[in-house]
Amino acid sequence: MHSPFVFNLYCFIIHHTGHYTAYDLVESLRDELLEDKTLLEVTDFGAGSHSGRTKKKRISDIAKTSAKPPRLGQLLFRLANHFKPDTILELGTSLGLTTAYLALARQKANVYTFEGCPAIAAQARQNFAKLRLKNVQLVEGNLDATLPETLDTLEKVDFVFFDGNHRLAPTLAYFEQCLQKAHEDSVFIFDDIYWSSEMSQAWKQIKAHPQVMITVDLFYMGLVFFRKNQPKQNFTLRY
Repeated sequence: MHSPFVFNLYCFIIHHTGHYTAYDLVESLRDELLEDKTLLEVTDFGAGSHSGRTKKKRISDIAKTSAKPPRLGQLLFRLANHFKPDTILELGTSLGLTTAYLALARQKANVYTFEGCPAIAAQARQNFAKLRLKNVQLVEGNLDATLPETLDTLEKVDFVFFDGNHRLAPTLAYFEQCLQKAHEDSVFIFDDIYWSSEMSQAWKQIKAHPQVMITVDLFYMGLVFFRKNQPKQNFTLRY
């Protein structure tokens, strides 16, 4: 691995084995949600569903199937803790476990998290209150409308986690919109880059974008950096 930046990132952040108190706070909440049988009227706007259709789901099932697993949530925590962003965007809130990891990692940051389903958004707000998170703003509504509206109010974005729609066109559209407010030190993270052929295509096109200088393929996630002082390189690393 010839990049000192990526070498240090891989050895000391991605593969960090230490423990943070925030892990216990979020995982305790996850345990509660996994036992919660409350039914929510869920509207799903993402890929893999009939967009906009509603159905009833138990909170426990959402926590089991839709929330990021602990190891990936904790990786996002470490990345945010390391890069110290001031403005964090999360495209796709779900129950807010990943949001909590990001908010706890950088409590001075403004965290904007986007959720389309009103019932899930309401539950996420309850979860943020339980964890006493003061730096989270949940933006409710269809991401196609709420993302550009929010970006218009921001001077820049430092850290973006893309987990809102696993289709080719929306993923690329959200990437291009956020790119308008990115800078050399911004970090973009794409979830489920091999979830489908469309996501694989999106990831391939993002890697080839002329403003993207370094990418790190962790299979479950893809990391994107815009560091102009480094040659363009794509890394595939085991995690």
